[in-house]
Amino acid sequence: MKSRHLAGILLAGLMVSSSLADACTRVVYLGDNGDVITARSMDWKVDVATNLWIFPRGMKRSGEAGPNSVAWTSRYGSVIATGYEVSTTDGMNEKGLSANLLWLVESEYPKHDARKPAMSIAIWAQYMLDNFATVDEAVKALASEPFIVVTDAVPGESRLATLHLSLSDATGDSAIVEYIGGKQVIHHGRQYQVMTNSPIFDQQLALNAYWKQIGGTTMLPGTNRSADRFARASFYINAIPKSEDPVVALASVFSVIRNASVPFGITTPGEPNISSTRWRTVADHKRRLYFFESALTPNTFWVDLNDVDFSPGASPKKLDLGADQRNVFAGNTAAKFVDAPPFPFLGL
Repeated sequence: MKSRHLAGILLAGLMVSSSLADACTRVVYLGDNGDVITARSMDWKVDVATNLWIFPRGMKRSGEAGPNSVAWTSRYGSVIATGYEVSTTDGMNEKGLSANLLWLVESEYPKHDARKPAMSIAIWAQYMLDNFATVDEAVKALASEPFIVVTDAVPGESRLATLHLSLSDATGDSAIVEYIGGKQVIHHGRQYQVMTNSPIFDQQLALNAYWKQIGGTTMLPGTNRSADRFARASFYINAIPKSEDPVVALASVFSVIRNASVPFGITTPGEPNISSTRWRTVADHKRRLYFFESALTPNTFWVDLNDVDFSPGASPKKLDLGADQRNVFAGNTAAKFVDAPPFPFLGL
């Protein structure tokens, strides 16, 4: 009884701290026959000006962080979703690696030292998609901390962008990358299927352990707070049937990410940073399908990466989703993208 009381106190404290974070959720389904599906929601208080882009292999990149920025040429092509048309917030590359950026107010990045290669936070996720085929490759490369992540203000706001990164791949492997107290912290393994926002990931795991003791069929927390969404997503992604039918598996994963979403128009008095879900993506790693669902349109559509020309020299392409992602699409939209000059990543 004493341990349960202490756990309850811990839970209450963490729930209070989690209320200060913007609400996004990421979850990974590990199914039968090697099925791996990653879903995420994008929750924000205003239109994020998101569009979809196709980037081919062979693109020359800069870390956009000043004179000593990281430089590379993309090894893999990718389909990505932008934020404010200055950053990659989500996407999957042609090898089935998925990258997702979510808000984490506790993030504290290393001091920007011009002697060490640096990278703008706006291109952090794109760097992963450009360079790695698997989570394991990415984690091994990050272990030596070859660059520092440098942040800047959110477009149109005075606050700094404070984000953490999740990676998942076609093998079902996952990694969560955070910067806590200026230090890189990586959680690597198939068991890290869920990520939301505050508190930091270690504390989220402790919270989830508490809810596992109660049991999801007995009671689950139902608010739109980060810790509650973590508990619901963690329970449901492992409770849904592991169907051999890919249509059923996708439907199940969509139902989980919708369950962890915040109804459109919902605001929480005194907690302005808890925001409505504006869109959701689902990446089917095995079949190389990237799904997009806007809260303001009736259709879910997808991009079949098998129908995309990622060869070096191919033109970058854009699918304009319109203001608030209201443009309506249906089915496989790979042929709907049009040639476009690539957007400039936010530089520092």
